[in-house]
Amino acid sequence: MATMDMTKGSIVRELVGYTVPLVLGSLFQLAYNAVDSMIAGRFIGTDALAATGMAGPVMNILILGISGLSIGAGVIMSSYFGAGDKHMLGRELSTLLGAGTVFSLVAAMLGIIFAEPLLRLLNVPEEVLSMTAVYLRIIFVGLPFTCFYNALSQAMKSVGDSKTPLKFLAASSVLNCVLDLFFIGVLGFGITCSAVTTVVAEAVSAILCFLYIKRRMPAIELNGIRMDRDLLKSTLQFGSVTALQQACQPVGKLLIQSSVNTLGVAVAAAYNAVTRIDDFAFTPEQSISHAITTFGAQNRGAGDMKRVKEGFRKGLMIEAVYFVIIASAVLLLGRFIMSLFVSGEDAAAVVSEGCSYLSVMAFFYIFPAFTNGIQGFFRGMGDMKVTLISTFIQTSFRVIFTFILVPVYGIKGIAFACAIGWSLMLLFEVPYYFHSRKKLGLK
Repeated sequence: MATMDMTKGSIVRELVGYTVPLVLGSLFQLAYNAVDSMIAGRFIGTDALAATGMAGPVMNILILGISGLSIGAGVIMSSYFGAGDKHMLGRELSTLLGAGTVFSLVAAMLGIIFAEPLLRLLNVPEEVLSMTAVYLRIIFVGLPFTCFYNALSQAMKSVGDSKTPLKFLAASSVLNCVLDLFFIGVLGFGITCSAVTTVVAEAVSAILCFLYIKRRMPAIELNGIRMDRDLLKSTLQFGSVTALQQACQPVGKLLIQSSVNTLGVAVAAAYNAVTRIDDFAFTPEQSISHAITTFGAQNRGAGDMKRVKEGFRKGLMIEAVYFVIIASAVLLLGRFIMSLFVSGEDAAAVVSEGCSYLSVMAFFYIFPAFTNGIQGFFRGMGDMKVTLISTFIQTSFRVIFTFILVPVYGIKGIAFACAIGWSLMLLFEVPYYFHSRKKLGLK
């Protein structure tokens, strides 16, 4: 059993050791999302690439909501692990699974019913509306599997095991890629198959996590799905705020997507591609943030606030180093990566639009590196409200400036709007951190 007690030992080594599997796991997760887009664009067509992109913000609202609920519960589980209370950790996981199951089933039902009307509200072009709705409905069917994977993997991460979820996610990613290439690339099936293979991959990763916890992780007591009333209350207090904070971003993307959709299929396809690239940049920054959260929660549970402060400082240093690496990679390889998403007569236009965006956005990746690090710290301290408020600030101003700047600068205006939103977010978070240090016992 690969648990990690982060209350002792080298801070940098533990943060990096915990973060690397999270980053790799995130990259695998993004890889099979990107594979869906690449295979859809190259083997089905530009319409299919645009359809998966238009469906993305809708399904991400629910997926990130589920993820947020799990992250909030993970803070509670990390605190119990740091305090050595295995029994309460297991009860918290059972409560999380119960709440997540109810939420995912209701959300899936509503999503299946209202998929097409929602897409019409988002100005999805008529020529890809039906294709997008079919893809989205199948993804909704898989929400319960997404819920179980997020809850179980978060339980493993809360006890310091970030490596095992990576292994299972890697296996499901490879499975998704192989199925896509065979059924779409070789047999010529359409976008329906792309959605089905994604759901199958999610189900496999959830089942593997469940079996591993039952057989190999005595530190986590998993005794069915039983909701404890008191724990449910604290789970919702932590998790609902984090879920709202997680969902703010895709809500913003949804509004931005509605603006992009009016510019035509080619621009929508380019935006889908660059958001996949952005995800590869942002998600590891979020993984470092999760390491800061788990580190802070465990040490808070152990009562060592001096170690919490030092872990936060070194976590931000890791975020800065990562920014230099990812910005350089995007600037050097942006055109090549964009070319992987499309082929045919529309390829040149899509690649050109995408490169104009990436040439600006690469320099702005420094902002989410620090905003994610600060949010990770506050989650670890149990202060979820500040993460929701700061994310709401960022999302609101990003959407407002997108509608102002896109008519002037095109797709590049979205990058400028993001930078403005992140800057305002930091103007709120940084003073709040210094204001709250004394209350948290960090001075």
